[in-house]
Amino acid sequence: MAFRTIRSLIFRSNIKSIFPATTRVPCRTFHRSIPYSSGGIVQHRDTPENNDDTPFEWTEESKSRIETILKKFPKNRKKSGIIHCLFVAQEQNDNWLPLNAMKKVAKLLDVPPMQVYEVATFYTMFNRNPAGKYHIQYCGTTPCQICGSEAIKEAMLNYMGVHEGEVTEDGYFSLTEVECLGACVNAPMVQVNNQEVYENLTPESAVKLLKDFKEGNPMKVGPQNDQINCQGPLGRTTLLDDELPEPVCRDLDALKKEIDDEQKQAQDS
Repeated sequence: MAFRTIRSLIFRSNIKSIFPATTRVPCRTFHRSIPYSSGGIVQHRDTPENNDDTPFEWTEESKSRIETILKKFPKNRKKSGIIHCLFVAQEQNDNWLPLNAMKKVAKLLDVPPMQVYEVATFYTMFNRNPAGKYHIQYCGTTPCQICGSEAIKEAMLNYMGVHEGEVTEDGYFSLTEVECLGACVNAPMVQVNNQEVYENLTPESAVKLLKDFKEGNPMKVGPQNDQINCQGPLGRTTLLDDELPEPVCRDLDALKKEIDDEQKQAQDS
C-alpha cells in the first residue's frame, strides 16, 4: 500500500508540472472491463444461443481462405493455424465463436478440440458470446483516458441504448473496453471488428461513426481530424528520403541449390 501511495504521488506531481494550476489533473481510475469475450469463466456453459445444437458450417469463401492459410505451414504442423482459422470462423459467424465452430476448426486441423478451446478462451480477441455486427472495441488505457475515452464510451453507449457487453436490439452494435490498441499518439481511438481503427475521436465524431456504420457509409479509417497518420504538428521529421533501399531478403531457392551442390560435391569426392 505504501509503495502504491508513493507511486501515485510521484505521478500526480509530474502531471501537475505539465498542466496549469487551474486545470483539473487527469488521473487514471482503477477499474476492470466486464468479462465479456474470453475473460471470466473459461469453461463452456451451454446457453440458448451457444450449445451443441447451435449450427455452424464453413462457407465456400471461408474454405478458400483457410486453404490459403494452411499453405503457410508444414502439413504435419497444421495446428499452427488455429488462431488464423478461429478468426475466419469468427468473421463468418457475425463476430463470435459458437462451440461448434471451435469443433469444426479442431476437425479441420486434426487436433483434439481441447487445444482449440484453450486458444479461444485465452485470447480476448475471440468472442464466445454473440456480438454486434459492428463490435466496437474502445481503448481505455491511460493515454486514451486522459484524452477523453470515458466520454466517448458514454456517448456511444447512450446512442446504442445498451450497457457495455450487450448487443443492441437491431443487432448492429456491441461495445467492450480493450487495452491497448497501440496508437497512443492518436488517442482516443476505437477499433471495429478487430480490424479498422478510428482515431482522434470526440464524443460527437464517435456517435457519427456509429450512425455512418448503420447507414452503410463508414468514415475513413484513421485520424478523424486533420492529422496525417501519426505525424505531429511539425510534420515528418524522420525517414524523409522516399527512395529507401529494398529490404534484404534471403533467396531460399538459391540457398537450397547451394546446399544441394555442396552435398553432391561431398558425395562425389
